[in-house]
Amino acid sequence: MQVITSYGVGRVLNSGHPGYKKGDLVWGTTGCEEYSLITEPETLFKIPDTDVPLSYYLGVLGMPGLTAYVGFYDFCAPKKGENVFISSAFGAVGQLVGQLAKLMRCYVVGSAGSKEKVDLLKNKLGFDDAFNYKEEKNLGEALKRYFPEGIDIFFDNVGGKIIDAVLLNMRLHGRIALCGMVSQYPLDDPEGIKNLMCIIYQRLRVEGFVVFDCFHLFPKFWDFMLPYIREGKIACVEDIAEGLDSCPAALEGLFTGRNLGKKVIIVSQE
Repeated sequence: MQVITSYGVGRVLNSGHPGYKKGDLVWGTTGCEEYSLITEPETLFKIPDTDVPLSYYLGVLGMPGLTAYVGFYDFCAPKKGENVFISSAFGAVGQLVGQLAKLMRCYVVGSAGSKEKVDLLKNKLGFDDAFNYKEEKNLGEALKRYFPEGIDIFFDNVGGKIIDAVLLNMRLHGRIALCGMVSQYPLDDPEGIKNLMCIIYQRLRVEGFVVFDCFHLFPKFWDFMLPYIREGKIACVEDIAEGLDSCPAALEGLFTGRNLGKKVIIVSQE
């Protein structure tokens, strides 16, 4: 039996490393356990600011936040007023991509898997519109309804059928950032993509990326993000559960769409 590895926030109780001392607050790779022995401190980061909830370093200020920041600004190269579509828009990454796009005055639509998530995207996170993909018989027609002039930027966390539908609705010189394919992870035989010729016809740029390559950008990212959070211009929706015994159900919920925002497990309260 192995401990589930995840991202966690904790306080250093003892340290043999010169870069960390007792009492430091850190976040990074830990186990789903009350106490973790960290033998690879390069997987940890000191928490620079504590005037925001510590849980934010697992979401909007952590790996998901950096994913949204790098993927949107570096790979999507957005311009003011462009049309942006985000799949799994209420996830920890998608909700921030949408808000960053709104800061650039883009037109933003997201897809999610429930009416509650759709309502939160529009009414709490400021998306121009959103739809429940489970209620759409034809995703291509749905996208034409929300983007009659086409899509400039697609930020994808889902993969599969949604990519095929989006390819038919991309504008000339559009950009697609592929950050995850949650719909394909459980499949032994992943779904194929039929509309790849659209990449040529529309001169699209499609790029996959892994945020672990970009961890050196965290200081720059925090300098950018923290003022927006403090000013209330960026919201963070968290789905919080308590106790280690809730971890298995929380992990399963990520692949079944049960979570409402960034899933956080509170192991202990100081």
